[in-house]
Amino acid sequence: MNDIIRIINISKVYPVGQESVVALRDINLNIREGEFCCIVGTSGSGKSTLLHLIAGLEKPTRGDIVIDGHIINRMSENRLARFRQEHIGFIFQSYNLMPNLSARENVAMPLIFRGMPKRERNLRAVQMLRRVGLATHVRHRPTQMSGGQQQRVGIARAFVGQPQIVFADEPTGNLDTRTREDVMNVMIDISRRARRTLVMVTHDSDLSRYADRIINIRDGRIVSIEDNT
Repeated sequence: MNDIIRIINISKVYPVGQESVVALRDINLNIREGEFCCIVGTSGSGKSTLLHLIAGLEKPTRGDIVIDGHIINRMSENRLARFRQEHIGFIFQSYNLMPNLSARENVAMPLIFRGMPKRERNLRAVQMLRRVGLATHVRHRPTQMSGGQQQRVGIARAFVGQPQIVFADEPTGNLDTRTREDVMNVMIDISRRARRTLVMVTHDSDLSRYADRIINIRDGRIVSIEDNT
C-alpha cells in the first residue's frame, strides 16, 4: 500500500503569556492508503493536537504534512477548505449534528458544499443511512435518537462524500460499552468496504485492538508504533 499521509518532522508550540508550551515535538509518521491507524494517549499527551494538524484544522509550528502529494500546511485557507471538502471526512465525539435537521438532512449537508443537486444528495444520504442501520430513522431528528444512533448518523455523514481519509476524534467517548462496540464495528466495516483510510484518536487502549497500527504518544512524542495486522 502507498503512503497517503506523510508527517515530516512536525512540532507544535503554543504561546501562553510569556511562556511557550510544546504540544508536539519532532513527529515523523507515514500512514498508508486504506489503513486503520489508531493514535492512543492520555489526556494532554498531544494526540488531539496531532489529529488537528493532520486534518488541516491547525498548522504546525515547524515541519510539513503531506496528504496524497499535497503539502496542506502551505495551502491558503480557501484552498485548504476546498481540499478538506473533497478529500476528508470527520467523526466527532459529540456528534456535531444540526438539531433542527433530520438524519437525512444532516448526512446530506457535506454534499451541499460540493454543489450536488438536492435529489442526488438526498439519495446518497438515504443510502448511507441504510448502510449504518438507520433505514427507519431517515426523518428522525437528533433529539429523537439515542447516542449510538446519532453517532451512526455522524459516521454516515463522514463517509457520504467518499473521502480518501476519515478522521475520528474519540468517536465512542460518549457511548456505553455495548454501543461503543456496535459503533466501532459499523465505522470499520464501512471504511474497509470502501477502502478508505481511517485515523482515530482515543484515550481508550482497548479500542486499539481494532486498528492495523497503533501509534502511542506521550508528552508530545511518539513513544512506540505497534503493527496489529
